[in-house]
Amino acid sequence: MIAGHTESPRTVAPDAPETPRRGRWLALAVLVLAVLLVAVDATVLGLATPFLSEDLRPSGTQLLWIGDVYSFVIAGLLVSMGSLGDRIGRKKLLLTGALAFGAVSVLNAYASSPEMMIAARALLGVAGATLMPSTLALIRNLFTDPRERSLAIGIWGAMASAGAAVGPVVGGFLLESFWWGSVFLINLPVMAVLVLVGVKLLPESRDPSPGPWDLLSVGLSMAGIVAVVYAVKETAAYGFDWTYLLAGAAGVLIMVWFVRRQLVLPKPVLDMRLFQHRGFSGAVLADLLTILGLSGLVFFLSQFLQLVQGRTPLQAGLAELPAAVGAVTAGLLAGKAARRWSVRSVVAGGLAAIGLALAALCLLHPDTPFTLLGTVLLVVGVGAGFSFTVTADVILSSVPKEQAGAASAVSETAYELGAALGIALLGSIVTGVYRGFTVPAGTPGGAADTAHDSLGGAVETAKELPPATGDALLTAAQDAFVEGLRIAAGIGAAVLLATAVAAWFLLRGQRLEEGSVEH
Repeated sequence: MIAGHTESPRTVAPDAPETPRRGRWLALAVLVLAVLLVAVDATVLGLATPFLSEDLRPSGTQLLWIGDVYSFVIAGLLVSMGSLGDRIGRKKLLLTGALAFGAVSVLNAYASSPEMMIAARALLGVAGATLMPSTLALIRNLFTDPRERSLAIGIWGAMASAGAAVGPVVGGFLLESFWWGSVFLINLPVMAVLVLVGVKLLPESRDPSPGPWDLLSVGLSMAGIVAVVYAVKETAAYGFDWTYLLAGAAGVLIMVWFVRRQLVLPKPVLDMRLFQHRGFSGAVLADLLTILGLSGLVFFLSQFLQLVQGRTPLQAGLAELPAAVGAVTAGLLAGKAARRWSVRSVVAGGLAAIGLALAALCLLHPDTPFTLLGTVLLVVGVGAGFSFTVTADVILSSVPKEQAGAASAVSETAYELGAALGIALLGSIVTGVYRGFTVPAGTPGGAADTAHDSLGGAVETAKELPPATGDALLTAAQDAFVEGLRIAAGIGAAVLLATAVAAWFLLRGQRLEEGSVEH
């Protein structure tokens, strides 16, 4: 539900003048466009997946890579891009990233093979990683009053949720009128507005004495994270293999090397001492586990709505609106709620609400009425709006202003890593259960293989078979897919409820800063 942020350590020069109040809010409007850009892109992919599957015919594994390579690359590069933003300027990094994001979106739109699509998504991840390091850190520097900052973060999070809602609706309209690649081209007008307006309104900020950019640390952070996530993903999909174990072990060793190097560098890419703050560490862990519990399910939800329930892309997009409505509303109220009650009450309560909503999806079946689905999505949205907005505020408030970039980079890395692991683990569970369904007698071998690859493949294969065989094949495939979703929902619910308990203890005594909003 939340998109792009951050950047790396040390911030605006000490003598930088404070941005006038009206200018701060106009600058925020530009920053949330970047959030919108990334949020829309993340949500339209799920909606376009059935059409993409029909056209490019990816295997089940390729489909998972198309879904999660974007997050893998972003997770691996965020900290490094945050450090780069410190050196060349956060405004410059944001605007350069926006231009690159728009250009690579065209490459995604016109991909002609699964391999090309995977490569294009990886490049989009590189561009996305240059966007992420700017938004939250710039908000931290633009808004020095804590209550103003809480409202700004709420608006930032609400725009991310709005993007999650606008993406499927606009994407659904485009998919009913044009080909699947058009969903990526909607990035272009947003990018154009962001660049043209951002040049005028955004203030530049950079570290006045950043030190050299440590390229070895950059390579270590990327290699370590990608190796670990790859090992988890492949093990979840195919079971134990020494190759995956070695990749995971190598990734862990590389990350240990990265951490040890940061502790001795005079100007580290990431200041590891940030994790000594319990509130900071607790908020980051809560974000990672929450997204892990949600992402695999969210990735497959659009396929359920379209390929199981037979909704059009636009109907599927509209069906997901309750989550965004709940998240936008809760995000705007989150700061006040955390000050009235407590940080841990709002975060733990929001996470518990999501967990209970996911538990309700264990009752999912192909004919589940929208009243149940809509209610579940609304509760998920409200819980996410409260918890994510408050944890973002806690993360920024836990560190000195000059380290806002580093804090934001860690926050977004946790989010993206959670998304990648969620799709890898829960998505692989759905895929594994799905592949186990028994095809009806009389189904040709080639058709059975295609149907086992993905639900989209089963839908297309069923159309080419005799009606009785095709209907039986489609029903078996849909039932297996829903069974996988139910299991994933149960695991996600357990993860969220456990995270709620952990947040209750880790965020004990944590408070948001006080301050009075200017009038």
